[in-house]
Parts: sequence; structure tokens; C-alpha cells
Amino acid sequence: MKTNLILIAAAFALACAQNSLAEDAPKPSVANHPKDAPTQAASAQPKLSQEELESVFKATLTKATLTGRWCSISNGQLGPEKEEKYTINSVTKLGGDMWLITARIQYGKKDFVAPVPVQVKWAGDTPVIILDKVGVAGSGEYSARVMVYQKTYAGTWNGGDHGGLLNGLITSEKD
Repeated sequence: MKTNLILIAAAFALACAQNSLAEDAPKPSVANHPKDAPTQAASAQPKLSQEELESVFKATLTKATLTGRWCSISNGQLGPEKEEKYTINSVTKLGGDMWLITARIQYGKKDFVAPVPVQVKWAGDTPVIILDKVGVAGSGEYSARVMVYQKTYAGTWNGGDHGGLLNGLITSEKD
């Protein structure tokens, strides 16, 4: 189960890149009419192209660390939270919505680097990382859906007869 979380976290890290786009975007100025501020703010922010979103996504997740918590779901109940930490070495777009996240996976006495194939779908400017029945050596197949927003990640995962929730913060070497 921990292997699953690590692989999922690697995928989450991919999504983190988009978060820095939102933070780096110029903030709109507000005119003298406060009642017009929401309309002006929404129209003043430039929309990034898909290529720009993907570029920031990749840059943000490369050499990124996801640190957070996960819990299992059993019989409709949340289990106790446990800490997790994942390191993303690199992110590569393969084509279309397919990406490859190379992640360092550490749990128990295991410590290895593995490529994790994922899909990245976009909800507007927000990336959602999708794993569908991705095989993990010695651990079975896992699926996950993880959203990334402003240097945070949150999602759900399952490995057939078990699953859970996870969330946390994303940092990079540049932070």
C-alpha cells in the first residue's frame, strides 16, 4: 500500500508545476470602483496557453518533493493519518496527455527510482494526474486521481481491495 502512495505522490508532483504558474501570474490592478474589482481581476489576468501550462507544470515538478499525509479507507471509515514523502527527479511529456514521472520511492527498507506513467488532464488551468491500473512490481495494480493547486496536492487512490486519501504540500529545490 505504501508503494502505491509513493507512486501516486510522484504523479501529484507533476501537477504541482501548474501551481507556480498561478503564483507567478501578474496580479491585476483594481480601478477606483471596488464593486468592479472581481470582474476586472478576472479579465486582467492573462490566460496561459496549453504549452505554457505544460512547461510550468514540468518545471515545477522537476526535483520536487511532496510531503503530506495519507489514510486508508476501510469499511467506509477513514483510518489514522500517516506521513508520506516522495521525491520527483524528472517529468517528461510523452505525447498527448501521457507523461512519465521518474520518482525516488522510499518506504521500509526499500529505496529505488522508478518511472511512473501517468495521464495529466486539465480542469481549466488545474492539472489532474490520473493513474489507471498501473502495475507496481510486487505490489499489484493501482489507480489514482490527484489534483494539484497552489503547491498543494489532494487525491484518492485504490489498489483493488484497499484504497484511501492523501494530501500535502509540494516544494522544489528552488524554494
